[in-house]
Amino acid sequence: MKIFAIGDLHLSHSSGKPMDVFGDHWKNHHLLIEKNWKELITEDDLVLLPGDLSWAMTLDEAEEDLMWLERLPGRKIITKGNHDYWWHSISQLNNRLLPGIIPLQYTAFDCEITVITGIRGWITPLSEEYVEERDGKIYRRELHRLRMALKSAAEFRKTGKPMIVMLHYPPVVCGEPTEFSEMLSDEGVELCIYGHIHNSPDQWAEGLDTETGGVRYRLVSADYLNFRPLRISL
Repeated sequence: MKIFAIGDLHLSHSSGKPMDVFGDHWKNHHLLIEKNWKELITEDDLVLLPGDLSWAMTLDEAEEDLMWLERLPGRKIITKGNHDYWWHSISQLNNRLLPGIIPLQYTAFDCEITVITGIRGWITPLSEEYVEERDGKIYRRELHRLRMALKSAAEFRKTGKPMIVMLHYPPVVCGEPTEFSEMLSDEGVELCIYGHIHNSPDQWAEGLDTETGGVRYRLVSADYLNFRPLRISL
């Protein structure tokens, strides 16, 4: 079994919101993802998708995107992004999703070689756009959810397996640790993958893949990866 990651698929099979309004590199991006995915990934592999899977507003509307995802090879582990408005509750998803897609919501997944957990996260006080009156309550709620997720994962780590954490929002800001990253360091997390950040192909900042506090951080937004799933090493 191999592990791959790619985030921010921003699928729109039924919502009619093509991504090429954000640049020509997004034109028919789902076809490029599918091509690259099938070249790399087999049914025995695991694919981590940290949020912003679909532009859909409801689960019914997201069904076509999720069926497209289900048909691709491998088992998929998904967490929520800020645009996943169709994701309302873990029980609803578990009742509707096919076995090949596993949603995590402050829960953990134990596979052969690692333990995986994750949450959405939020912008932090280090971010320029952070406004306490608007963001403070959500930020502290997401910190609590990360504690819950790490506690859930700890139950599987007694065998000494490494841990991967999926966050949608960046847990390190301009190289500076946040309360999210400090929590990951305290828990001895080996790897954190995240998304949310987008840019033009030639304008990516440095330091988006970094290591701090003993944790490796890898940005896996689809456009950052040129729409090619990233092979994860532990």
